[in-house]
Amino acid sequence: MNFKVRRKWLLGPLLAASAMLAACGGGEDSAENAADKEYNLKMSITVADTTTWYAGAQKLAEDIEKETDGRITIDVFANEQLSGGDSGKAVEGLSKGSIDLTLNSTIIYSILDERFGVASAPFLFNSYEEVDKAFEGEAGEQIKSLLAEKNVHALGFGENGFRQITNNEGLIESVDDLSGMKVRIPGITMYTDLFREYGADPATMTWSEVFTALQQGTIDAQENPIDVIHSSKIDEVQDYLTLWNYSYDPLVLGINKELYDSMSDEDKALFDRLGKEAADYQKQLAREKEEQQLSELEEKGMKVNKLTEEQVQAFKDASQPIYDKYKDIWGEDLLKAFQGN
Repeated sequence: MNFKVRRKWLLGPLLAASAMLAACGGGEDSAENAADKEYNLKMSITVADTTTWYAGAQKLAEDIEKETDGRITIDVFANEQLSGGDSGKAVEGLSKGSIDLTLNSTIIYSILDERFGVASAPFLFNSYEEVDKAFEGEAGEQIKSLLAEKNVHALGFGENGFRQITNNEGLIESVDDLSGMKVRIPGITMYTDLFREYGADPATMTWSEVFTALQQGTIDAQENPIDVIHSSKIDEVQDYLTLWNYSYDPLVLGINKELYDSMSDEDKALFDRLGKEAADYQKQLAREKEEQQLSELEEKGMKVNKLTEEQVQAFKDASQPIYDKYKDIWGEDLLKAFQGN
């Protein structure tokens, strides 16, 4: 007898018997199966394994594996290895279910829906206290609802931090200093419009390409929080760092919603608890390390300046057309929630 045919002949009765047993067991067996189900999940993050992002992701992986005695495991892939270095494709993969979990910025989610860009509106926040109040309140809940629309369940909010700017031309102290400067930005239309308002020449490219582009002089500048600047060794290809806190960059620790919804109530609760703990850990770690990382960048030769209140106000004034253009795109209620109104 042909092996494939014989195998089908043997499996047929077994499958029928299994189906009958499952039918007899009803919902109780299904619930038990869901509770005992094993998961080998894959998680993607945008940056290197030397970052606080990776530390937060690893904490979730280790805590989940420990509390389930290895029934649930998570493999963490740095530098968007699961999406060919493209963070935009990573969040699309998360939404579609080809990637199980990610730690990504809401800036990247704005590729899916421009409303996510509101969290990084220019000079929206003056302090981390204002940030925490927004994300722990109505603004955070509205972002979670938007994520659910994209088939993503938010486990917690991490932090990339306030975005700063580096370049090789000189210290940036006024809007005029950005005139004609080719600045790499993430692929978000709002940032493109903003830097054009400043008179700069914004260029979008995946993060994996930035170091080489700076090294070769294809671009003059880039903007990112201190953790990314430090871990990516931007000091090796950029001389000047300006601290202006022009845009806040939150992270979403997200799991594919269909995957999450298919889990037992116990596993859902476990992911919600440990996910929030991991996101909070990453955020706290990022804040604690920022001052040390900044000092190390200066020690390595970067020239650092911090804008005065008057200088920041000039950039705020130049940013106002962005609010005029995007308030309807973001939605009045969402913008008000982030402004604390």
